[in-house]
Amino acid sequence: MKTILICAALAITCFIQNARANTVYPKVLLETNQGEIVLELYPEKAPETVENFLKYVRDGFYNGTIFHRVIKGFMIQGGGMTEDMNKKTTLDPIKNEAYNGLKNLRGTVAMARTMDPHSATAQFFINTVDNGFLDFKGQTATGWGYCVFGKVIKGMEAVDAIEQMPTTKKEGHSDVPRTTVVLKKAIEIK
Repeated sequence: MKTILICAALAITCFIQNARANTVYPKVLLETNQGEIVLELYPEKAPETVENFLKYVRDGFYNGTIFHRVIKGFMIQGGGMTEDMNKKTTLDPIKNEAYNGLKNLRGTVAMARTMDPHSATAQFFINTVDNGFLDFKGQTATGWGYCVFGKVIKGMEAVDAIEQMPTTKKEGHSDVPRTTVVLKKAIEIK
């Protein structure tokens, strides 16, 4: 009987691992003037965030926006400003799902926000290093963190190239690449 239970437990474990391995996650191609970046998204960990991001992608919102904030040894941020540094009109903010267990590690994508933890709309950033200080620590003003909802699965060399670009101040914003980094197109891919 003990052997049957062990075999059954192993079979269930293998089934679950196989199901996870076969899970198809949504993917988004970011076509920039510095190369292509492919993101894999995790709706089971951040459902509202992924739904929000994909709505912007499907609506063509990101097309023609720029990576307007680039900080070496930290991250690259984009998704909300035009080449002339005008902020695009967004949908309503979403709730912060940073409590999902995903960490701000190199190559992960997270939502940008203001000091209000539930203020994320369209802007996102890609971590270029491990940024544990951005992780969820608790539901307090300083503990909310930044919601990771996916990761780069292809094109990290483009992210690294953008991160290394010289920056300046422009239209009241700091850390703006001197050479404009255009997000030409964001599309869902298979």
